[in-house]
Parts: sequence; C-alpha cells; structure tokens
Amino acid sequence: MNHLQKITAELSLQLWQVTNVVSLLDEGATIPFLARYRKERTGTLDEVVIASIRDRIGQLRDLDKRRDAILESIKEQGLLTSELEQKIVNAETMSVLEDLYLPFKPKRKTKATVAKAKGLEPLAKIIFNQQPGDVDDKAEAYISDEKGVGNTDEALAGARDIIAEWVSEHDVARSRMRQLFEREAFISSKVMRGKKEDGQKYENWFEFSEPLSKAPSHRILAMLRGSDEGILKIKVEPEEQRAIDQLDRLFVKGNTPAAQQVKKAVADSYDRLLQPSMETECLQKAKERADLDAIKVFAENIRQLLLSPPLGEKNVLAIDPGFRTGCKVVCLDKHGTLLHNETIYPHPPQSEFKQAMSKIQNLVASYKIEAIAIGNGTAGRETEFFIQKIPFNKEVIALMVNESGASVYSASSVAREEFPEYDITVRGAVSIGRRLMDPLAELVKIDPKSIGVGQYQHDVNQTQLKKSLEDTVVSCVNAVGVELNTASKELLTHVSGLGPVLAKNIIDYRTKNGGFKSRKELLKVTRFGEKAFEQAAGFIRIRDAANPLDQSAVHPEAYPVVEKMVKKLGCTINELMSSEELRKKLKLEEFITETIGLPTLTDIMLELSKPGRDPRKKFDVFEFDKSVRNIDDVVVGMVLPGIVTNITAFGAFVDIGVHQDGLVHISQMTDRFIKDPNEAVSLNMKVQVKVLEIDKARKRISLSMKNI
Repeated sequence: MNHLQKITAELSLQLWQVTNVVSLLDEGATIPFLARYRKERTGTLDEVVIASIRDRIGQLRDLDKRRDAILESIKEQGLLTSELEQKIVNAETMSVLEDLYLPFKPKRKTKATVAKAKGLEPLAKIIFNQQPGDVDDKAEAYISDEKGVGNTDEALAGARDIIAEWVSEHDVARSRMRQLFEREAFISSKVMRGKKEDGQKYENWFEFSEPLSKAPSHRILAMLRGSDEGILKIKVEPEEQRAIDQLDRLFVKGNTPAAQQVKKAVADSYDRLLQPSMETECLQKAKERADLDAIKVFAENIRQLLLSPPLGEKNVLAIDPGFRTGCKVVCLDKHGTLLHNETIYPHPPQSEFKQAMSKIQNLVASYKIEAIAIGNGTAGRETEFFIQKIPFNKEVIALMVNESGASVYSASSVAREEFPEYDITVRGAVSIGRRLMDPLAELVKIDPKSIGVGQYQHDVNQTQLKKSLEDTVVSCVNAVGVELNTASKELLTHVSGLGPVLAKNIIDYRTKNGGFKSRKELLKVTRFGEKAFEQAAGFIRIRDAANPLDQSAVHPEAYPVVEKMVKKLGCTINELMSSEELRKKLKLEEFITETIGLPTLTDIMLELSKPGRDPRKKFDVFEFDKSVRNIDDVVVGMVLPGIVTNITAFGAFVDIGVHQDGLVHISQMTDRFIKDPNEAVSLNMKVQVKVLEIDKARKRISLSMKNI
C-alpha cells in the first residue's frame, strides 16, 4: 500500500487507478490491453502512464529486495540496532540504502583495515573524540615493532586512515556531499596525452567544462564514449574547498591537536574516498539520465518509422542497387510473396543499359507491377535515374526506400527460415519491397538497434533499451492490428498476450487447417488458453470472417453488447456498421454494464463506424531533386526536397538523395525557440531544406529549414 500511495502522489493519479493497474499487470495483462480494453478499471490511462506505473512498482519492489538483503546481512553480523533498522526501513532510494549499509559491507583490504590490523582503532577513537591533550603522547602507547608501528607518526597516520574511512562512510556526510555534487559539480574533460590525433572526432571536448546539471544527454554520452575509448579524461566535482569546508563543519571540533589530526583525515577522506565515490555516483546518475533521454529519442524514432504510411496491397518490383555486382531485382505479389528474381547490370563496369531496360519492361508487364521500390544505398540514385528513363505502357510509381537494416535482416535466421533457397541479395531486395508495402510488418523482423534511427544506442543501458524498444514495437503492432491469416510469426509474436511460442503454434495450425474462420477458433490452437485469448483477441483481425466484428477492434467480450444494439434496432451487425443513421438512434447509457462503461461503448461506436481502421497516415509519393545525385552536385544556397531519416536531441538528419544525410541543427529548424526537434519534425517527414555548408572531406552537409 505504501508503494501504491507513493506512485499515486508521484504521478498525480487516483489511488484506485494505480491499485487496479498494478493488480491487472500482476495478473498478466499487457499494457496495450489495459489501455484499450480496461478503460473503466484504469480511468482511461494511456500506455505511457501505465508503463510508468509498471516501471515504478518494479523499482520499488527491487528496493524492497535490497532492503531485506541488507537487513539480513547486518543481522547476521549481530550489529543491527533498532535505530539502524528504522533508518533502513525508511530509506526511499537505493543510494541512501547503500550509504547506511556501507560501514557493514564486507571489505577488501584498505588503508583502514591495515591500520585496524595494527591495533590502531582505539587510538583513532581517542583522536576522533577531539579531547584536549597532546596526541603524540597518546600515540606512543601504540608503537609496536611486532605490529609494524615504528613511531608516533606511523601510529597517527594509521589512525587518520581509519578516521578517513569513518568520514567517508558517515551517512550524513555522504548525503551532504551528494547534494553539493548534484547542485554544484562541473563535468570537465581533457584529451589524454598523445591522443590528439587519434581522437579528432572528440576535438570539442579536448578542453571542456560545464555544470553537470545542465549538460545535455548527447554531450554526456559523447564524453563518456571518448573516455571509454581512452581519448578523454573526465572529472566531476564541485569547488574542492567548498566540499572540504562542509565536512570540516560536520567533523572538526575546535582547534586542538586532535582536531588538527581529524582535519587532515577529513581532507584525505574527501580526496581519496569521497570525491571518487561521489564522482562515480554522479557520473552514473548522469549516464542514467542521458540513457533515458537517448532511449526516449530512439524509441520515438522507431515508433514513427514503424507507423510509416504503407503503400498497401500492390504488386511491387523491388531493386537492391549495386554497381559491380549488379542490381538484384525481385517481383512480389500484393501479399509480398516472392514470384521472381534476377540480376540486371545497368551501371558501369558492365553498363548493359538496354538489356536491363528491356528486362524491367517485361517484368512490369508480366507481373502487373504497380510500384517499383529502390533501395537508397550504394547506386540508389543512379538506379532511380535509370528507372525514370524507362517508358512503361501504364502508370508505375518508382520510390526510394530506406534500406537501413535490410542487410541485417537478409543475413538473419528469420530470413534464412523464410527463404532457405535464396542468397542474402535476394532476401535484401524482398525486404526493400515489403518495407514499401507495409513497413511495420517488415521492420518487426529486424533488431530495432540495426535500423539506424538512434542516438548512441550502443552506449546506453542495453537492458533498458531492449525493454523500451519492445514496448514500442508491441504498442505499434497492437495499435494497427494484425491480420491473423497472413501475419508472419514475427508480427504475431508482438501481439498482446502471445509471444514466440503461441505465434509459432498459430502458424502451424494455419498451415495444417487453412485460414482461421473466426477469432474463437484461436482456442483450438495448442496451448492457447482463455487468458491468451482475452489479451490477444481484440488486436487480431480476420478478413471475410462470418461475424463482421471479427474484422474490427471490438473485443469478443463486448460482442453481447453489440448484439443487444442490433436487437434493439431490429437490424444486422453489417447494417449497423454501414449506417450512421442507425448508430445515431442508440443511447449508449442504456448499454452500460458492470464491466463496460461509456469509455468502452464510445470506442465500440467509433470502431463500428470504421471497422479495422488503420491509424497510420495515407501514403504520400516523394521524389528527390533529379539534378542532384551526389555530394558534388550540391551547392551552398540550394533549396532541395528531403526526407527526415533520423532525429536526435540536437537536430535531425535529412536525406537529400546524395548518399550522405545532411544535418539540420535544432537552431535551424524554426524561427522560434524549441527544446525538442520532435516539435518541428517527425521521422519520414517530407521537408524543404536549404544548403548552408558542405564539408566534402568529412562528408558533412549543414542544412536549414528556416525561411523557406
């Protein structure tokens, strides 16, 4: 209950909402299912809020596990007091919990443990009490050849080592240092000796410093990568004297000889123990914040990419371009089935232009091709130019397709399983064609990290990244819905409540028995139980099903409500779906039940008006400037059409058709100030850009979207 109340306060929700969400999640409900079909139980919370509740309850439960382990450890040592236990029970963060445990943690060999082994702990306690008197006199009693303490200086040094460790493990001292570092620490970086030439890409950070609290995520990740590569040395700390003064006020009492020893120990503790510890902790927290920002950017890019407008069910000819090795051509029917493949050589060195043109004309006619998809990699623009020169006896649209990750797919086990008899070039071309037809269905087969729309995706916490991307993919798949009789195993895997095992079982059942006739037939699939059916059924579509509701997003549990509606109106379900006049006659309040309220009834009516509606935008044909095909054709001042390929915290990359994306810095996006590039652009958005600067040596193009 404490956790539920804490989350309620943090997210400004009602306690019953948080309680219901946690309870439903614990019972195995998925986030898309809760957001779509349990609106009455959640108070119409969206997927983002439900995911926040899930993540926070997980953090708090992890904190509980660690708390229990710490209590058990201290109890076993026989050192657990009621006061300490209360402090541990009340600790609300992992860092506070670890601070309390630090003095009781099993230690490796330290200066303090060595000094304690020499019998100097009693002397340390005497000095730490800071009573008047000569410390040298007190230290003499601890000189011992047998224990390796040769004189008073050695005895005092050992006592200071012990005090330094006490200072560094003091929970109040750590708390104050943590606050000081969080408020006032600077992050600075310098180039390592002899690394200037090797680390030119980190030139901006060779001599750099800024407040850590204001450092943006992309800068922190860049500096950390430079440090990991041995190019940069990073330091994080506030003004040193400020930190030591705070510790002195906490531990140093007066100006006695003992107090002077404590003062020395405090300075040593800060320099040797506290500063490195706080630096590590601050960097870790800064990295965690930067990771969250970068993961958020990446996940949003993936969402936009997955929800790109589909061309739809059309016969497509797809080309994976190449020069020396030729262009791999495949023909796909409207369901994406591979019908034909061959290679053409329209470019140098072979330059079989006429033969290639004739082959394309024949393939377009033979397979009733309606669209041509051209990969945007090597030889992409040249191949587009070649296709544009071919005369067809009907209208055929030719489009460039972003092929990032297609090579990863073509070499994957998924592709080998799908096309065991074809090589990777054929598989790559198929992927390009299918991406045009339905980006979502094809991109779910590829590890999102390989799609090329992230920012430092290989530097961030991989567990968190994987979780976030999985959430995003699941959200997109379920938002669009899945056609049960044609969906691939990879697409079905991401349907709410399924996963790889049930997805494979569905494919096996489909192969053995033919297509599904109804949603209810899913219950005949091996290991497909009532719970899986509850979670998955609403997101699955069956085209031409006997019950028209099986083609919609209306959940089977709500079918009785729709049947009451048609009974009241004296019509069929099909008539209710096709007639707005009939739907207007219904008063939704009359159909409220214990489990179905107005939010769900409103969703049902919307779905009946547009059954199985696709939330993705309509497909829009895009063309690059025909006069610009490589970086040598680009001139400063040109205004060119482009397509946004990647969004980062500092701007957006735009493909202008020259094999090298240009950067529109966030300051060049709009005339007004914006904090987030997503305020101005979205992935795959068609834009007009002006060329500001060209650096051919470094293959960099600076672009602007202002005043165009």
